[in-house]
Amino acid sequence: MLKKLCIHTRRSMKLIILISVALLLIAGCVACFYKVSYSVTINGELKGYTDNKSKLQTKINEYTEKGENENTAFVQVDSLPEYKMCLLKRNVSSNDDEIFDTIKNSGITYYRYYAILINDEEKTYVSKFSEAEDIVNQLKEKQSSNMEQIAINEKYETELKEFTTVADAVTNLYEKPKAITVASNKKVKTTTYNKTSTGSVNVASNMSSSKAALGITLTRPVSGIITSRFGSQSSIRRSSHTGLDIATSTGTPVLAAAAGTVTFSGWQGSYGYLMVITHSNGVQTHYGHCSALYYQAGATVSQGQKIATVGSTGNSTGPHLHFEIRVKGIAYNPQNYLY
Repeated sequence: MLKKLCIHTRRSMKLIILISVALLLIAGCVACFYKVSYSVTINGELKGYTDNKSKLQTKINEYTEKGENENTAFVQVDSLPEYKMCLLKRNVSSNDDEIFDTIKNSGITYYRYYAILINDEEKTYVSKFSEAEDIVNQLKEKQSSNMEQIAINEKYETELKEFTTVADAVTNLYEKPKAITVASNKKVKTTTYNKTSTGSVNVASNMSSSKAALGITLTRPVSGIITSRFGSQSSIRRSSHTGLDIATSTGTPVLAAAAGTVTFSGWQGSYGYLMVITHSNGVQTHYGHCSALYYQAGATVSQGQKIATVGSTGNSTGPHLHFEIRVKGIAYNPQNYLY
């Protein structure tokens, strides 16, 4: 019995060896005439083949993220390639370049650059934020009379504007300080200030200490110490304070006080980096002096969502959040609703 089992085992082993050799021979023959490749389809249409899926996809990813221009923000591609492993005859070449060109030609390039605005009107354009910031700082040093109306806006467009140099922009935007008005009675000198911050309205006639019905529920954007209250004045502010200053450390997350749509996100004169969120019922919340802004105009945010970080940009003496509540342009005391 044992002898028969040994003979059966030997025959089985021989058969396994023969099958293995046959498979190896078949694999060798296939390898001689075929190669492992990937078919590439876009929107269900076969565009070609690639022998290196990872390399092709990396090239496509780099293009959509960086484009071919230093001002490219991103390239919008509606349809990305789909890959499927296949055996391809060795005499059929891959066509990675043609596939990449197909992706490239179908993409829409968005460029990032910066506009300098005066009274919400775009006056000039520069390539980098550092250039825009340099322009604002030089105008500030020169005490240009339009400083409170100057803002920086980050732009995302499919066409580039013609850029100006920092020196030319400063020359074109600079306005001499207005002369001080002196009364005819030489014993008395009076100076009239009538400046408002860009993006806001005349504080004297557009503030209210009453409590308006907002129609929405607000939550605190940050926790901290209130260092300047609604309606107060300070050495760095000529007009009454239109919001609350809440001091906390730089980098502290700023949360949306309510759900809404971002209607401004960028540099805004004395506010520094400012985000404005528009809610229902004509209610807006303003978040000023931020160190970073995480959303562009047009983005939808939810209540409690991280939208920015606390900083000390613009007309500021230390890290804090300047928080405003406005209803149809009129500023209301945030302490009537929060804190």
